[in-house]
Amino acid sequence: MNTIYLDHAATTPMAKEAIVRMTGAMEDLYGNASSIHATGREARKYLDEARAALAHSIHAQANEIIITSGGTEADNMAIFGTAYARKTEGNHIITTQVEHHAVLHACEKLEKEGFNVTYLPVDETGRVRVEDVAAALQDDTILVTIMYGNNEVGTIQPIAEIGMLLKDHQATFHTDAVQAYGIEYLDVELLGVDLLSVTAHKINGPKGIGFLFARQGVKLESLLYGGSQEKKRRAGTENIPAVIGFAAAVQKAAEAREANRRKYNGFKRLLIKQFDEAEISYKVNGTLDETLPHVLNVSFPGTNVESFLVNLDMEGVHVSSGSACTAGSIDPSHVLVAMFGDSAEAIRSSIRFSFGIGLTEEDIVEAGKRTAAIVKRLVKNK
Repeated sequence: MNTIYLDHAATTPMAKEAIVRMTGAMEDLYGNASSIHATGREARKYLDEARAALAHSIHAQANEIIITSGGTEADNMAIFGTAYARKTEGNHIITTQVEHHAVLHACEKLEKEGFNVTYLPVDETGRVRVEDVAAALQDDTILVTIMYGNNEVGTIQPIAEIGMLLKDHQATFHTDAVQAYGIEYLDVELLGVDLLSVTAHKINGPKGIGFLFARQGVKLESLLYGGSQEKKRRAGTENIPAVIGFAAAVQKAAEAREANRRKYNGFKRLLIKQFDEAEISYKVNGTLDETLPHVLNVSFPGTNVESFLVNLDMEGVHVSSGSACTAGSIDPSHVLVAMFGDSAEAIRSSIRFSFGIGLTEEDIVEAGKRTAAIVKRLVKNK
């Protein structure tokens, strides 16, 4: 029985191009990019080229890219860095109830330090209302942090509209674009964001590397102290092989973006078709419009998510119940609770399917059939 990996929203296999580029760099580029001798200057050259590629991917300037250890650090840098840098200007922060825990837990810590945080609700599709953002704004609001695309249900937030709303407000605007990067067209100018977080391992790059876009002139306090790397914004010797692998993955993702979007949207329809043909009961959480094409969250009434995941794993279908960071936890999804309430059946019976490179239509059909068979068995034995 072949294994079908449908958990690309959690992490992705590395692209061959990224592996080749990284391997070459590990063999040949051992210099410290901060050193002034020839070996260091060679490392710096490759770092600068990779940084320029990363900046180009979101239509930013190279000096606006801060290399981080991944999306979590990028989110933390954006939130804590802004809060601490602007604490004399205000202490109010706006976010939503459906953010990744890298954002929510950071905001919760700031609350303990005396900051005032507003957690905006979402509708049953997982989308926040621009009007609610406007109503929550205060004179002392210093940060608005709202994710681009949700990692559990795929819902895309109205980031550009919120950017327009904040154009004449003092608040710094941050978006966590970790799940959207590489699959959505991102332009920081069109979005109107000041800060944007991404990571490499969601787009077939290496783990442990990401970046934070920080618009030139934005106030941001450093969280790490040591050397003067990243223009004194993030201390630590740069991981040149990982940055090079990241840039290679970005290039491949950009070249295949539109083709992948069409393919993954087709996978959604194909998977749903299997459920329909099997005549099982199901409900798509969120919407098939205004959503990330590679994420599909479905509830199956009459099933229990824990036993469901175990059965799927035994049948070689690797999926998730939501955020990878809470895998193994019996706590209900905070995203689904925000969408449906804490008593809704969907929070106990929902599975996230997410697509990526290497998958075929045959894989999707087979995964759908295996899933449907498990649903029938679980419902019958309930």
